[in-house]
Amino acid sequence: MTRHEQGSPYAPHTSDETAAMLDVVGVDSEEALFDIPDDVAFTGEFGIDSRGERELRGELSRLFAKNDDLTEFLGRGHYDHYVPSLVDNLSLRSEFLTSYTQYQPEITQGFLQVLFEYQSMLVELTGLPIANCSMYDAATGIAEAARLANRVRQASGTTVLVPETLRAGKYGVVENYVGGTDLTLDSYPMDDGNVDVDALADAVGDDTVMVYVENPTVRGAIEENLADIGELVHDEDALFCLGSDVVALSLLQEPASVGADVVVGEAEVLGLPTSFGMGLGIFATREDYLRQVPGRLVGISEDASDRRAYTLTLQTREQHIRKERATSNICTNQAWVALRAAIHAASLGPSGLVDLAEDCVRDAAELAARLDDVSGIQAPVHDRHHFREFVAHTDQPAAAVVEDLEAEGFAVHVVGEHEIQVCVTETNADHVDALVAAFEEVA
Repeated sequence: MTRHEQGSPYAPHTSDETAAMLDVVGVDSEEALFDIPDDVAFTGEFGIDSRGERELRGELSRLFAKNDDLTEFLGRGHYDHYVPSLVDNLSLRSEFLTSYTQYQPEITQGFLQVLFEYQSMLVELTGLPIANCSMYDAATGIAEAARLANRVRQASGTTVLVPETLRAGKYGVVENYVGGTDLTLDSYPMDDGNVDVDALADAVGDDTVMVYVENPTVRGAIEENLADIGELVHDEDALFCLGSDVVALSLLQEPASVGADVVVGEAEVLGLPTSFGMGLGIFATREDYLRQVPGRLVGISEDASDRRAYTLTLQTREQHIRKERATSNICTNQAWVALRAAIHAASLGPSGLVDLAEDCVRDAAELAARLDDVSGIQAPVHDRHHFREFVAHTDQPAAAVVEDLEAEGFAVHVVGEHEIQVCVTETNADHVDALVAAFEEVA
């Protein structure tokens, strides 16, 4: 009898048990339970031989050794900051790892307290009184903000405006989210790395329900016209949504001061190394919209002994209670990742967070100035202040420059026919001299 027939900790049902359940459901096979289109269905054999742990580790080690050993100067939404060892040491404690979701406050007070601190951190950084804990990533944050705008605004509009430079991945997520509503997605022009305010004024009208703006922008430029943008958006009774990240927010204009109704973005810049996929979305908003906030909120109360107690609150918003009437279908709130971000932020403290943000401005400016001295490179393209990253013009085709840089051991982005984008943080700053030398060699 095979292990599958006996059952195992990973596939506990035996063949007879599986057959009995399928008979009750009224289907012949497990595959019949799923509607998989023929053009994506796989019907062949994987051809993967079984092997023991030692053999598998050896094979994977040989496979990983084939990866290019590149020093990354990549950004555009994915940023690498040094994560202190205490983040691992604390977050990997069993009481955090085994607490998948915090519906039983009597046994998850520690986790709930950390999440409350995470929310408090966002409130301080954004100036907005309500923050959840948390979103999947920045893209779903934008999408949920659009749906919130559709629910809370009295305007007749249904158009959501986003920057023309919004990354395709984010655009696709927002487009998918609003696909089941009456909302439509459109873009507005950018000018020299910032919002083209005149063009945006022409685009915003009675049909606009929300305008999304990024600071810093995807090209690393710091947005200089936020207050003007907030005013013109509110003049049309639309909702102003601002995208940023928790490091940038410690230094840049407070979103509440420029009229932001919702702040979204990434918090995984703290607590995680560059993941290129896994995120942690922030979502903060005004108290008027409290009952429309997606995801979960941790609140403070008192127990029967008048002791401070933490609990999930306003859960009537969630799909497990309201079902089809829920304001959001978010199923996990990245709680453990939010916990790591809170630990990282607490370890830095307010002054340490500001110091880190100031380094992101100074290091980007210094690297741009050094590259601008390289023949064949003009940096930065935009006459703006930059945060972490900037776009540079290359006299040679950008793709060729990037390919040559890879041969020298460095990775940067191609963003145009003659444009590259370079990102510098404290984790690659020690390699700046070598990167500049590589540019001098290839440019």
